[in-house]
Amino acid sequence: MRLTLPSSMAIRRRASPGEIASVHMASKWFLGVFVLIVIGLVWASDRITLQGERTIYAVACEHGTWSGNRCTGTLAPGERHAFRASRTRQEVIHRIRGSQAPIEKHTDCQVANRDNWTCRARTDQKSLLVGELINGRPTPTVADATTAAQLHAVTKWKWYALRIGLRIFTDADY
Repeated sequence: MRLTLPSSMAIRRRASPGEIASVHMASKWFLGVFVLIVIGLVWASDRITLQGERTIYAVACEHGTWSGNRCTGTLAPGERHAFRASRTRQEVIHRIRGSQAPIEKHTDCQVANRDNWTCRARTDQKSLLVGELINGRPTPTVADATTAAQLHAVTKWKWYALRIGLRIFTDADY
């Protein structure tokens, strides 16, 4: 008579040190790839910047016109407008990334943080491209409604996609 053990009592083979090491290595690779994906998504959302600036990724409508936020031609990457807001000095510094244009400093501002501020145009300073940022997006102001309304922009990842030649978008995000 042959004795059989129930499956719950079956004898299991012990994993070799090599098998344990390869499982451990695979889990480290998975964790590393996951961390890189999370960092990439945070970078693409522009929530964290090394400079503490808010960048507006402008787009142009080539061979067409704007109809609201829709471009009837080809959407193309424009300038990157960087704004550094100082709550302690209540000022906003504006520069165009990758340009030799001079830095503009606006001092008559009310700054809550880098994404929420308002500046009043002064006669002794160059006119503002953007007079107000609310939740990181430019808004038209009463004094400067035409300038902000003409600025069309997209998110960071779309701007870079346009820059490398992926012309698949027709709408600006704002």
